[in-house]
Amino acid sequence: MTGGTGLILAAPSSGAGKTTVTLGLLRALSRQDLPVRSAKSGPDYIDPRFHEAATGQPCVNLDAWAMSPARLRALAAGPGLLLIEGAMGLFDGAPPDGRGACADLARHLGLPVVLIVDAGRMAQSVAPLVAGFAGHDPEVRLAGIILNRVGSPRHESLLRRALAPLGLPVLGALPRLPGLETPSRHLGLVQAAEHGDLESFLDRAADTVSSHCDLEALVALSAPLPSASPAPRLSPPAQTIAVAQDVAFAFAYPHLLADWRAQGAEIRPFSPLADDPVPEAGFVFLPGGYPELHAGRLAANTRFLSGLRTAAQAGTPIYGECGGYMVLGDGLIDAQGARHEMAGLLRLETSFAHRKLHLGYRTVQASQGPMSGIWAAHEFHYATTVKAEGAPLFTARDAEGTPLPDMGLVQGAVCGSFAHLIDRAFPAPAQGVIPDA
Repeated sequence: MTGGTGLILAAPSSGAGKTTVTLGLLRALSRQDLPVRSAKSGPDYIDPRFHEAATGQPCVNLDAWAMSPARLRALAAGPGLLLIEGAMGLFDGAPPDGRGACADLARHLGLPVVLIVDAGRMAQSVAPLVAGFAGHDPEVRLAGIILNRVGSPRHESLLRRALAPLGLPVLGALPRLPGLETPSRHLGLVQAAEHGDLESFLDRAADTVSSHCDLEALVALSAPLPSASPAPRLSPPAQTIAVAQDVAFAFAYPHLLADWRAQGAEIRPFSPLADDPVPEAGFVFLPGGYPELHAGRLAANTRFLSGLRTAAQAGTPIYGECGGYMVLGDGLIDAQGARHEMAGLLRLETSFAHRKLHLGYRTVQASQGPMSGIWAAHEFHYATTVKAEGAPLFTARDAEGTPLPDMGLVQGAVCGSFAHLIDRAFPAPAQGVIPDA
C-alpha cells in the first residue's frame, strides 16, 4: 500500500453541485491541517486549478478512457487523503459502453463513492434514485450521500426519512445558498486565475460544508489506495521546452509536464499575453486555452509573434493544441466577427462568429513530427474552421472507432490540431495502426 487513502465524489448527473461541494470539502479539510490532495476524473483543465487553490497541493487528472490502469494507479498514489471529483454522472462515459466514466475509476482503484444529490426539486423520490445508483453495479460501492440544495429543515427531514431504509449514511445536507455557484462561460467554469474573489468563495464554501457535513464520518469512509508500480512516462520532445503559460494558454496537463521534467527536460514558461519573447528552446509548446478572448491583444504582441516566426525559420519544432493551434494560423475571428492576425505559420483561419460544438474522445496518429505515434486525446471547442490548407497532422477515430476526417496541419517544423493529447493510446495497437475499437 502507498499509505494514502481515497474517496470518490460523484453525482447522478452534471449540475448537481459536485465542484462547489468538492471545493468546500477540500478547503475545510485543509483548514483542519489534514493532509488532503485531489484529482479530477476525465479531461478537465479548469476544475483542477480550483482544487489546487483550495488545498495548495497539485491536482492531477485521472482519465479512465485515455489512461491505462497502471497509469491511473501511479498518478493516484501518494500520502494523505485523495478526494477525486467525478465528471458528469457517475456512470456517464464515452459511447458505446460508458468507458471512462467515474465509475471506472472506482473499479480500477477500488475506492468507495459518495454520491452528491441535487435534492432541490425532490422529496421522497430521492430514495429510488439513490437505490438505483447503489445497486446498479456491484463493483462500484456507494458508501454515503451528501444532499445538496436542500430547501429547509423540514425538507431535510423528509429526505432523511426517505433514505433511512437504504442503510446508507447521509453525510450532510447543504442548504441552497446564493453566491456559491461558480461563474461559467461557453467551455465551462471561469478559470481560477480569473475569479475575482476566489479565496473568499472557497472559505464560504468551506464554512457551509463544515456546518452541514460530518467531515469525520466522510474521511472515515475512505479506503486504502492500491499499490502502484512505476508506469511508463511520456518522453520529452526535447531537453529544453518553451511552454506558453497564462490565462490564454492554461490548458496543459500537469502529468504531461511532470513526465517531461522527470526525464530531465527543462521547462521554460513564458507569457504570450505579456508579450514575452519565446525562450530559446529545442521545442515550443502552445497549449490550449482562451486565445479568442484575448485575440486583439495577442495580435498586437509583436515580440511573441515574431519570436514564434523566428523559431519556425530556425527549424525549431513548434506544436499548438486547440487554442495554441489557432494562434499558429493566419487569422482568428472572434465572437463579434472581428478578424485578428495571428502568427501565420499554418494556412489556417478559425472563427467564433458561428460557433459549433466539437466534443469527444479521439484516437489520433501522426506519422511525423514531435508528437508522432498513437495518442488517446480529447476534443472540446466551439471554433469553426474557415480555412485549413496543407498536410494534415493526425488521422483520427472517435471513441467508437469510427474514422473521422484528418485533424490538424503540419508545415515544416510547425504543427498543431484541435486534439488535446492525454496519453499514449493503450493497449498498444499492433503494427503501428490505429485500432478499430
